[in-house]
Amino acid sequence: MALTGRTALLAALGALVVGLLLPSWAGIFAVTGPVLAAVLADLLLAAPVRTLRLTRSGDTSVRLGEPARVELTLTNPSGRPLRAGVRDAWAPSAWQPGTEIAASRHSLRIPAHERRRVTTTLTPTRRGDHHAHKVTIRSLGPLGLAGRQGSHQVPWTLRALPPFNSRKHLPSRLARLRELDGRTSVLTRGQGTEFDSLREYLPGDDVRSIDWRASARRNTVAIRTWRPERDRHILIALDTGRTSAGRVGDAPRLDASLDAALLLTALATKAGDRVDLLAHDVRRRAGVVGRSPSEILPAFTNAMAGLEPALFETDMRSLVSTALRMAPHRSLIVLLTGLDAAPAEDGLLPLLPLLTKRHEVVLASVSDPHLDEMAGARGTLEAVYGAAAAEQTRADRRHTADRLGRHGVTVLDAPPAAISPALADTYLALKAAGRL
Repeated sequence: MALTGRTALLAALGALVVGLLLPSWAGIFAVTGPVLAAVLADLLLAAPVRTLRLTRSGDTSVRLGEPARVELTLTNPSGRPLRAGVRDAWAPSAWQPGTEIAASRHSLRIPAHERRRVTTTLTPTRRGDHHAHKVTIRSLGPLGLAGRQGSHQVPWTLRALPPFNSRKHLPSRLARLRELDGRTSVLTRGQGTEFDSLREYLPGDDVRSIDWRASARRNTVAIRTWRPERDRHILIALDTGRTSAGRVGDAPRLDASLDAALLLTALATKAGDRVDLLAHDVRRRAGVVGRSPSEILPAFTNAMAGLEPALFETDMRSLVSTALRMAPHRSLIVLLTGLDAAPAEDGLLPLLPLLTKRHEVVLASVSDPHLDEMAGARGTLEAVYGAAAAEQTRADRRHTADRLGRHGVTVLDAPPAAISPALADTYLALKAAGRL
């Protein structure tokens, strides 16, 4: 049973009447009796809650930060009309801060043997699966004094996908890709390019591309055009260990790595290359292998949605061995991990020959722009010590990057806003140079 504020107001007025006009037991019974009778009648006339039938429909996935609509349909099978307040409860991370009360509560009327639908708008603030909690319904009587209250379990899961903020960089990289692919007037020729077609010679073309046999047949000078090789294999290996949990700004490093991986995947798919995904710390957390071009990006975002940093050191030996099993032939292996000196030098460096012997390796790491601010700070003793610590950290990262580079690894160290376009540019540069 549930009582409303109207009942409390009547009780307060009744108390005033008893206290001022009828200060006796008879007055108490005279005032409270009708109120109790009205409450009981209201409770009996309220539509039952337990027999209501509830179903859900709507969105099952949404990009982080975007709104999703989940519809709740209530069917009233009883012969009494339903006047109700509904609370559709979800986890706190399913709402923007401060919007939960307004978004989760609904008022509705359902005539007997009819149904109505309400819509709950969710805006998740964290990646992953968000599950619906109980739906609580308060059915009020015609007087609005009392009602019946109960809860129903109506399961539903909304998956919050990575936001893919770096997609704004995709058009410019696709334009560069079209140039490399020979679909514009800018033609390239590199160690790994393959023959595309013949066209008439124009002043300024590379004379090494002239096809003399075709020129003799055509009675005009013809040159070969080239395009980067297609159907190359790319393996994106995400380190989800301790270093990925470090926060840069208001998000962990892992979020920036996911965004960079999505941009590279979208670009490589458009280039005709095959892309696989591995997420690993002490064990394999997620993997996407052998998907068709139309399935790759949805599969990647779905696999990345539930990834969270693990608060222990990554087993680099296990990660490398898993990557080698997933890439048995020459591939581009993109390792998204940290450049911290101890994990890289003790865990990764001894294993690099296994990777670089057959594969092209790119290591991308998310740096903290706050280090640059600290390194330039002066004026107080605390600021000077902070600047020294920041400069030492930056020097250690440069030293680690140099050691990795001497093993043939292409190293990227960029802040969250720049890591995605930097990785895409590196991929295009390797493709233009024929190193894939």
